[in-house]
Amino acid sequence: MSHERITPDSRGHGIRLSRRRFLQVIAGTAGALVIGIRMADAADAPLPAALLGDKFHDLGAYVRIDADGSVLIGARDPDTGTGVATALPRIIADELDADWTRVSVVLLGLGVTGDNGQPRWTYGRQIGGIGGSIPAAWNDLRQVGAVARWLLLQAASRRLGVPGHQLRCDAGTVVSQDGRRLSYGELAADAGKIALPTSVPPLKNPADYHLIGKPVGDVDARGIVTGLTRYAIDEHYADALVAVLVHCPWPDGTLAHMDTAATLAVKGVVKVLQLKPEPGQAWGDTVIAPAVAVVAEDTWSALQGRQKLKLEWNPGASGSGSSYALEQQASALLDGNADPTHRVRDDGDVDATGKKASRRLKATYFQPWLAHATAEPMNCLVRLDKDHASLVVPTQAPQKAWAVVQRLTGLSPAQIDIKVPRIGGGYGRRLDHDYVAEAVMLAQAVDKPVRLLWTREQDLGHDYYRSGSVHQLSVVIDRKRQLLGWTQRMASASALAHRNVPDSRLWTSELQADQLPAALVPNYRSDWYALDSAMPRGPARGMPHLSNAFAVESFIDEIAHSMKEDPLVTRLRVLGDPRELPLSSGGTIDTGRLTNVLKLVANRIDWKNWLRTVNGLGIACWHLDGAYVAHAIEVAMQGDKLIIQRVVCAVDVGRVINPLGLEGQVAGATLDALSSALNLAITFKDGQVQQHGYKDYPLASMAQLPKDVEVITVPGDRPPSGASFLAMPTAAPALANAVFRASAVRVRRLPLMKELLRLL
Repeated sequence: MSHERITPDSRGHGIRLSRRRFLQVIAGTAGALVIGIRMADAADAPLPAALLGDKFHDLGAYVRIDADGSVLIGARDPDTGTGVATALPRIIADELDADWTRVSVVLLGLGVTGDNGQPRWTYGRQIGGIGGSIPAAWNDLRQVGAVARWLLLQAASRRLGVPGHQLRCDAGTVVSQDGRRLSYGELAADAGKIALPTSVPPLKNPADYHLIGKPVGDVDARGIVTGLTRYAIDEHYADALVAVLVHCPWPDGTLAHMDTAATLAVKGVVKVLQLKPEPGQAWGDTVIAPAVAVVAEDTWSALQGRQKLKLEWNPGASGSGSSYALEQQASALLDGNADPTHRVRDDGDVDATGKKASRRLKATYFQPWLAHATAEPMNCLVRLDKDHASLVVPTQAPQKAWAVVQRLTGLSPAQIDIKVPRIGGGYGRRLDHDYVAEAVMLAQAVDKPVRLLWTREQDLGHDYYRSGSVHQLSVVIDRKRQLLGWTQRMASASALAHRNVPDSRLWTSELQADQLPAALVPNYRSDWYALDSAMPRGPARGMPHLSNAFAVESFIDEIAHSMKEDPLVTRLRVLGDPRELPLSSGGTIDTGRLTNVLKLVANRIDWKNWLRTVNGLGIACWHLDGAYVAHAIEVAMQGDKLIIQRVVCAVDVGRVINPLGLEGQVAGATLDALSSALNLAITFKDGQVQQHGYKDYPLASMAQLPKDVEVITVPGDRPPSGASFLAMPTAAPALANAVFRASAVRVRRLPLMKELLRLL
């Protein structure tokens, strides 16, 4: 029995269509051309809501061209504020030669069909907020646009009676050599009847790009600033119950006693249910901790019932854990002679470099635990029928969300629909789907649709945190001021623990073998020491670069100070002449590109006065995944008050799709990194998180942050690199280095303000 879908009729009422009838309607939509990325399967692809009305929830096809000439383009990756809802359709639109003023963009939900019971992903990769959307889409989506353009040219060729090579596309029209012109709308119906090409047509010459590389505002900007944009937390079904939770303070604790009488007496409360993590399931795929759910007819009733619950919990083995004790354990490991859990890299002969040492330096840096603190708390809307599941989920990885739903329901791939609206912040938290598992379990238990809502206190108290870490760095310098030997020892609790990752790979979430100054120092060693903690951990924005760059770039600054040298000069000497060096992970590091972004920010901040200005200037640089970034920051001290006066950031990401979007990402990531560096830390005692809201986990205020972040983007013709968190690693060390110049206080521990006030 095929499941049915609802779409509105002309009066706004729902029309129930079977899948077969739905496809018949699509096939008969006059004047519409639909192109999907999997050309052979285009007819089976789920289709955008706009094809049949705003109430239709199956989204899918990449391109639709209507008889009136308007163009609908789908964005495949979830948009967490990274701008991919604009950038990805622009790639298609440019190759299509579409008129951007006639383009509408729709966020695509999960595209999945069945293939002998296994999922077939209609759009290939669908994941957002990890810096890979544009690089992964660059070839795919240009091909989508090229196929659509080819079909239009074939239709025009038949209509005008001239060979296709004598036609060209221009801003939504096909133009012949004799000046005749046909709009895409006029050609759409005919183009839709032409057989798809057996191979991808030639792609455009970059010199002919008319959208790529040109600045444009976010397609969702008006809706966001006017409050019209709908997030998952805004969605509802008329018959859905609302569920709120109380999680156990300890992830491995148990429920000792529960009194629900007062809760069930609250008008509107329907049920009180227990949830437990599923044995054997990885972190992020099941309930994050034992919980009690209050299910009610509305949010107010659910929260009132939650308040009246009387619960007693027993701690598990984590009941004695503390962030302070874990840091002490890390320091003891690094100060001792224990072998590392994993030797990440070992170039040359670090042990022998001491014989040539003119100078030695050693320093230890401390990073706190961090929460994601997304603006939109975890939530999930789910409806389960016997043969169908419909969800609205703020997820960065809809395919992973699908896997959780499929495991819990046993439904076939095509029976699970997941809609992904714009997301109110991800930062890696929504790569996990514990909240999806909770919502599905509750919907199964009450046999009705459920709208699960987390509170802010839950969001901070039951996160998959970024682990705190301790970094011990040492360097050997020769008489010519060359870095001969470099050793980094890091201790942390892996974000990959309890996630079915082999022990030999747990280090990969904490360090990168090719991070600076690897490949630039002849004798280089990097060691990782594993810490054991029951506190849940997971992916976080900018990791592992964020914590490592703070240590490395702060240490480079200390090296320069020990030699009484300009820190920029020290960095340029370490980078050396422009060249490309192979990386152990594949690819290369281009020292010329890294040097360039360093010099750009130095020139813009007026670095030549770094020693003479009464303010403090700090600088830092980094590379990741083929992209290069540098920050220069100017600060002033007024007593014990820190004022960030100027921030300049330069980035080189290769070809830029949308310069305005890139600038927004760089500025936003810079402010996010500064906020984290200034104020934020998660601490836990007796196994319980001590922070419960923004009052004790204070995001930076506008007064603490700079009025502006000046962004310099380097033009390039290399394939594009990702940029969603590119600007994060270098902001904190540049800030700390600037603080040292202004105050003579070297901050080696974050959050910076707490440590600065302690040391002043």
